[in-house]
Amino acid sequence: MKKREHFTSRAGFIISCIGAAVGLGNIWMFPYRLGQNGGAVFLIPYFIFVLLLGSTGLITEFTFGRSAQGGSLTGIKEAFKKKGKKGGVLIGSIPAVGLAGVFMFYNVVVGWIIKYFTLSTTGEINKIQIDNFFNNFSGSKETILWNAIAIIIALIIVVIGITKGIEKANKIIMPLLFIIFILLAFRSLTLPGAIEGVRYLLTPKWEYLFKINTWVMALGQAFFTVSLNGCGMVVYGSYIEKDMDIPRSAVSTAILDTISALLASFVIMPAVFAFGLDPMSGPPLLFITLPTIFKSMPAGQILSMLFFLSVIFAAVSSSINMLEGPVEALMSQTRLSRKKATILISIILFILSIPLNLNMDLFNNFADFITIVISPLGALIVLIVFYFMRDKEDILEEINMGASKKVGEKFLLFSKYGFTTITVLVIVLGIIYGGI
Repeated sequence: MKKREHFTSRAGFIISCIGAAVGLGNIWMFPYRLGQNGGAVFLIPYFIFVLLLGSTGLITEFTFGRSAQGGSLTGIKEAFKKKGKKGGVLIGSIPAVGLAGVFMFYNVVVGWIIKYFTLSTTGEINKIQIDNFFNNFSGSKETILWNAIAIIIALIIVVIGITKGIEKANKIIMPLLFIIFILLAFRSLTLPGAIEGVRYLLTPKWEYLFKINTWVMALGQAFFTVSLNGCGMVVYGSYIEKDMDIPRSAVSTAILDTISALLASFVIMPAVFAFGLDPMSGPPLLFITLPTIFKSMPAGQILSMLFFLSVIFAAVSSSINMLEGPVEALMSQTRLSRKKATILISIILFILSIPLNLNMDLFNNFADFITIVISPLGALIVLIVFYFMRDKEDILEEINMGASKKVGEKFLLFSKYGFTTITVLVIVLGIIYGGI
C-alpha cells in the first residue's frame, strides 16, 4: 500500500487550512453583513460563534480525518462497518458530493474573476460599460472558457500532490494575499470620504444586538467561513501526523480567517463610501461596484489588477481544497492514481457545471441548495458518526493526541449535543431565511 502523503509542518497545514477557509465569502459577504447588522456590534456574536463553533467544528473534522487516515468517505464507511451497519459508502459519499457541488458553482465565479483580472491587465476594463458588461457576460457562453481555466488551475495544483502542490501553493499564495490586502486597505483608507466607510464598519449600533437576524447571520457567517462541510477539512486533517496539535491549529485557523475578513472589509467599504456607491450590493460588489471605483481612481488599473489578483489567490486556495475532497474520496475507493482521479473528477465537474454558466437562475438555485442543505448536512453526518458512533475515551484520546492543552468531557458534551443541535439549526434557519 502506498504511503499516505503528509503536510511537512504545522505552519504548512495551518496556512493550507486558512487558504481553504479564506474565500469569496470573506471578500463579498462579510463586509456588507458587518455593516448591515449593526457595524462593530455584529462582531460580538460573530466572534462568539467563530471561536466556539468554528474551532469546535475544525477540531472535529481535523481529528476525524487524522484518525481515519482518510477522507470522510473512508471514516464513515469504517465506522458503519465496525457497528455492523449498512449504507456506509452511500452516507459517506454525501460530504464529498456536497463539496463537488460547491466546486462546480464556485469555479464559475472564479472564471469571472480571472476574466476581470485579464481586463484589468490589458486596460480594457477602462473602456467598458461596467454594469452592462457584467450583466451580458454572466450567464453567457463566454464564461465556459473562463470556468475551464479556473478548473485547470486547481487541477494542476491538486495533481502535483499535498506537499509539492497544495502546501507549496498556499505557502506562496496566502502571504501574498495578506500583503496585497494590507496595501489595498491603506490606499482605500486614504481616499477622501473613506472615513464614512470606517464609521459604517466600526460604529456600534447597539440595538442590533437585540435583533434575532444579527445573531442568525453571525451564526451562518461563522459556520461557513471556516469551511465546515464534512469533507474538505476532514481530508486536510487526514494528511497530518499524529503529533499535530489539533485544538491549537483549529483556533489559529479560525482567528486568521477572521483577520482576513476584517482586512477585506477595510479594502472594500472605505472605497465604496468614498465614491458614494451601494455597500449592500453583495456579489455585484466585486464585478460592478469595485471596478467602477478603480476606473475613477488615480493608478486605478494597477489597483484593479492587484485587487483581482488577490481575489484569485483567495478563490484558488479554496478551490484546491474543494477539488481535493472528491478526488481523495475517489482514490480511496478505487485504484486510480492521483493524476487520473483528479483529471476524471475535474472533467466530470466541468461538464456538469456548463449549464450553470449559461443560466443564472439555475446557478443561483443550485448554489443555494448545495450551501443551504447539502454542505451543512455533510458536516452533520461527520458530527453524528464521530460523536455518536465512538466511545468517549477514544474520541478524547484522538483529539488530545499531540495537544498541548487537552480538551475534556465538557468539550465532548458541547460537541456531541450542543454543536450537533446547532448544525441542525443552521440547516433549518438556512431553509427559512433562504441562506444564512
